[in-house]
Amino acid sequence: MQTSAFGKSKSLWKTLTEGSWSEAFDGLGISLLLTSNPAIQYTVFDQLKQRLLKDKEKTTEKGTSSPVVLSAFSAFVLGALSKSIATVLTYPAIRCKVMIQAADNDEDKKAEPKSSKTISGVICSIWKKEGFLGFFKGLHAQILKTVLSSALLLMIKEKISATTWVLILSLRRFLLLRQRKLKSA
Repeated sequence: MQTSAFGKSKSLWKTLTEGSWSEAFDGLGISLLLTSNPAIQYTVFDQLKQRLLKDKEKTTEKGTSSPVVLSAFSAFVLGALSKSIATVLTYPAIRCKVMIQAADNDEDKKAEPKSSKTISGVICSIWKKEGFLGFFKGLHAQILKTVLSSALLLMIKEKISATTWVLILSLRRFLLLRQRKLKSA
């Protein structure tokens, strides 16, 4: 449905009744594989964040009680870097998914062989036609599309987390002080 012209896509029900289950779920396997992209992104982000905060802790004074947090800029940069790494690592699978979806047959187009809609068929096709670099065709556009939004998301998440932590500590202190006043009264 995503790659068909407006009004020319079959509904899921029509695909299931007139076609096969495999037609209805083309690209599902590769989509499940691509769930590793955010897992890689958040793992890289957390590892880089821990290293940066550990280095920051070494340089700060030992007597301070405030927690060391990332600056907005640092969170943005780490978010962009972690999404770039995740995208580069998973981009061949992203490209295969797009190729599988684009291989959808319309009535007015020349029918493509069924092998072009399988993961192995797409991999062979890209390898034969474009070589190794074919798996990374369009990578720069994908990075431009995803990195900014991911970097902003992680920057905002870090700032919200830090603010939430401060609010929780303030609320805890308020409740403890209030409890002490009630006991003394």
